[in-house]
Amino acid sequence: MAADTSDIDDIHEQARRWLADDPDPATRDELTAVIDRLPASAPELADRFAGPLTFGTAGLRGPLRAGPNGMNLAVVTQAAAGLVGWLAAQGGTGPLVIGYDARHGSRQFAERTAQVATGAGRPALLLPRPLPTPVLAYAVRQLGAVAGVMVTASHNPPQDNGYKVYLGAELGGELGAGAQIVPPADAGIEAAIRAVGPLIDVPLGRAGEVLGDDLIAAYVESATAVIDPDGPRDLSVAYTPLHGVGAAVLTAAFVRAGFPVPGVVPDQAEPDPEFPTVSFPNPEEPGAVDRLIALADSTGADLAIANDPDADRCAVVIRDGGQSWRMLRGDEVGVLLADHLMRRGVTGLYATTIVSSSLLRAMCAARGLPYDETLTGFKWIVRAGGGSAPLVFGYEEALGYCVAPGHVRDKDGITAALTVAELAAGLKAQGRTLADRLDELAAEFGVHHTDQLSVRVDDLRVIADAMARIRAATPTVLLGQPVDSVRDLLPESDVVILRTATTRVVIRPSGTEPKLKAYLEVVEPVADGDVTAARARASAAIAQLRAEIAAALGL
Repeated sequence: MAADTSDIDDIHEQARRWLADDPDPATRDELTAVIDRLPASAPELADRFAGPLTFGTAGLRGPLRAGPNGMNLAVVTQAAAGLVGWLAAQGGTGPLVIGYDARHGSRQFAERTAQVATGAGRPALLLPRPLPTPVLAYAVRQLGAVAGVMVTASHNPPQDNGYKVYLGAELGGELGAGAQIVPPADAGIEAAIRAVGPLIDVPLGRAGEVLGDDLIAAYVESATAVIDPDGPRDLSVAYTPLHGVGAAVLTAAFVRAGFPVPGVVPDQAEPDPEFPTVSFPNPEEPGAVDRLIALADSTGADLAIANDPDADRCAVVIRDGGQSWRMLRGDEVGVLLADHLMRRGVTGLYATTIVSSSLLRAMCAARGLPYDETLTGFKWIVRAGGGSAPLVFGYEEALGYCVAPGHVRDKDGITAALTVAELAAGLKAQGRTLADRLDELAAEFGVHHTDQLSVRVDDLRVIADAMARIRAATPTVLLGQPVDSVRDLLPESDVVILRTATTRVVIRPSGTEPKLKAYLEVVEPVADGDVTAARARASAAIAQLRAEIAAALGL
């Protein structure tokens, strides 16, 4: 339907005002070209001005394009000015440390953030080159920074970028020192961003102090201290950073820890913002680790590991049943790591999220360890328990693991990879594998089979309609069992949780992508030690559960 003339005039005027304040010639030219195509370009222009990117607990994330509804130098300048102003209003002292990945625009956005900070009189420390997100999170604590900014869109498509904020101990408190922000900080920063006046009035200083490689060396040293220095190291690992920034740091950490140098997928080894060999730069996506598996197969590797592009997530691929390879689910890696730490005698709080497997809860109950469950996101996991016991391990099913909260208080794909390698090497020395350990856990606690129904949409109304449908017509029976518990977490969170005696379903929109997700779990007891038969029953049940939930959501 053609846009109303008055609407076009209004958007045209907004665009002209934006052009007058945009500090980047490239995006000014881009927006001018869109304006010149009016009225044919009215829908595109309307989308660019549909509203500003909202600064939430995940910071900013969006497509690289001109206009307020995109990531560009103007939006980053405003965000940086708002953040720096908010830090000053809170009385925060100390420097702002800034990191960035290798995506399009990342370095420019990082340097502009540093210029805004120094222009306001606050020291800015810039990481020396594109580096993993956990290095930035580590630096916030190591350098006593008031806050940290990481310019990254993690595993989003190539056309996106983002802006994440961490707080230091002064404003984040004991549980939030070096962690991502949570409410009310996000709302306060968002309000400060909206209060920023014309960008021409934002003072810019120099682009901060560029840190040296000693910080990276300190991160690697701290990372390798996470594992036992005297454990077995005979392990052949194939690795891919998926065109991201993880390879140099992960390789250095493996060598420093005494492991053989991992074999790296050659055409994915160097950072490339186009991510040319994958359709989507997320290890969980179909086909993303095909080259990794081919390398592992050709080199006879014991284990294959992938980081996502900013290396805060870790995917693990194992030989399962002979020569075939299988990527472990995040829940499987999570319980393997937790079990490994428990067997090493690490006591304290173990935590995961409401969408992760309930197996960790069962393990903690059986072993007398404190446990907590949070909303999704590491900003909540690292604050689990409210300080009732020291957090020693946290994970989320989306391939995120925190194996050493004292090192990095966030998910860290480097230390997760090291700890998986430590476990795998120890098992190999005994003639066993990660698959064997999973079977042992299943025999002890039952098969906890998890899966996901994930639907990517072009129209966000599809998600809203599905959530409304499940609330209006909530299933009363799943897999032939009565639904005995229904929890709706509104208004705190847009989440619906359904439970029967042996199943659990958690339904929520993604917080970072246009996806609707239903997290499925079936618990199947193991009879007479026959884990294989129990897995087969659980697999059939999860397939049926997925179909029932898809129908209930109208998908």
